Parts: sequence; C-alpha cells; structure tokens
Amino acid sequence: MMGRMVVDFVKMNGAGNDFIFIDNRSRAINLSTEQVIGLCHRQRGVGADGLCLLIPCASGKADWAWEFYNSDGSVADMCGNASRCFARFIQKTTGQNSPITFETGAGVITAVIHEDHRVTINLTHPKDLAINEILPLSIGSTVVHSLNTGVPHAVIFVSDVTQVAIQQLGPEIRRHRRFSPKGTNVNFVQVLSPGVIRVRTFERGVEGETLACGTGVTASALISSKVHGFSTPVKVWVQGGDLMEVHFQNQESGFSDIRLNGPADFAFNGSVEIEATCNK
Repeated sequence: MMGRMVVDFVKMNGAGNDFIFIDNRSRAINLSTEQVIGLCHRQRGVGADGLCLLIPCASGKADWAWEFYNSDGSVADMCGNASRCFARFIQKTTGQNSPITFETGAGVITAVIHEDHRVTINLTHPKDLAINEILPLSIGSTVVHSLNTGVPHAVIFVSDVTQVAIQQLGPEIRRHRRFSPKGTNVNFVQVLSPGVIRVRTFERGVEGETLACGTGVTASALISSKVHGFSTPVKVWVQGGDLMEVHFQNQESGFSDIRLNGPADFAFNGSVEIEATCNK
C-alpha cells in the first residue's frame, strides 16, 4: 500500500498570475502529472496557474534550478511571472540575498529583488521573430506577429481588448497549424498611447485567459517596439490591473538586455497531503 506524506507549500502571485511553490531541495518529492493537475485545481486543490519546485542546480550554472509545470501538468520552459515570484520564494526559503540566479528550461535567469517587493528579471535571448504574417482565422485573414521569449507567443493588435472574444480566438490561434505541433500562447494587444499598451493573454497549458503572463507581456512589448517604433521601456497594463515594464535594447538583428519588472506577492502558506511515492 502506498504511503502518504505532508508537503508544505507557499502560494504566490505575480500580477494576478498565481503559483504554488514547493521546497524540493532534498529531492524527496516526486509529483505525477495527475498530482500537479490536482494541486492546481481551483475547486479540488490549492488552485493555481502553475506549480514550481525549488531544486539544486545540477549544471552548476546558477544558484538554484526549478521544475515548472502548467496547471494541465505539462512542463513549461519559462514563465516570467513565476520567475519573479520564485526569486522571492528562494529568498524566503534559503535566506539568500538578491541578486539570485536560477536555471530554467529556457536558460539561466537573474533576479533582482527591490525594496517595494517588485522584482526585475532578465529574460533569455528571444528567437523566432516573425512580423506581419497573414493567417486565415474564423474572423477572416488576420495579421499575426510572433516571438519566442522563452516560450512561443503570438501577438495580435486590436482596437479594444475588452471586446475580444478571447475564449473563441485564443484556442483557435493557440492550435493553428502555423504554430504546430506544440502550439503557442496568444496575446491581444491594445495601444493606449506611445510606449503604453494593454495586454490580454490566452495561455497554453492553462488553456484559458490568465490575469497576466510575463513572457507574453515581454513578447507584446518587444513586438510593439518593432511594429509601432516604441522605445524602451514599454509600460504594459495586464488583465489583473497591474502595471509592468519591459526594458530592452533594440537592434537590427533582434533584441538584447531584456528585463521585466513587476510585482511578486505572497498570498499564504499551507500544507497538503499527497501520495508519498509515485512516478513522474
């Protein structure tokens, strides 16, 4: 008979994008896909957009590393909002001072924690920039831009993000053959004024809209700089009502020195009982 164990966790959110953080430096915890889904379930579990485990950095490239899962149990290489929260979780858990480095599936992230509890992270070098592609959609041919800022993002400019049928268009673009086989996250962007945008994001792996998406905010800001000529920093209002900032160097060949600044807040601590042994 399989035993059970009690696992302590911390619940945090970055601009409303919420996560479960677990200290697994001992590597004693092995979560199955079903357990991740169960813990992230908003009625039957703790409830979160994603779950993250703190582990030692095996490569030696950073202070720490993470194992990060979307709420559907899938592995994600990178998450901007989770990265900011993770830095504060590391600081609280280990006592380490800022700056803090940790390795993700997309590379090493450096985080600087500020006195106002906002956090600035660097993002890994973006790739696969595509501007002004015309894609056939149910609403007709639509101009779509895309960029991978650690995970893939599509960006569509609209006149009013409040009027977007995000539950219809989000899944359609997320699974569009242009982005097969793995699909993409989808960002709907409204320009409010020069250098200021508002973004709504349909997240792959959550399979719905989240209150914020850090890598989506970054992709939207960088593409806005290319399409609309915005200079750094670009200010971004997210669906949860928070303001984030994206700083960058714009170059002919792409972007460099990309930094994302935003809130990272603790919600509560807790413990949950799970099966003690399982296979990933």
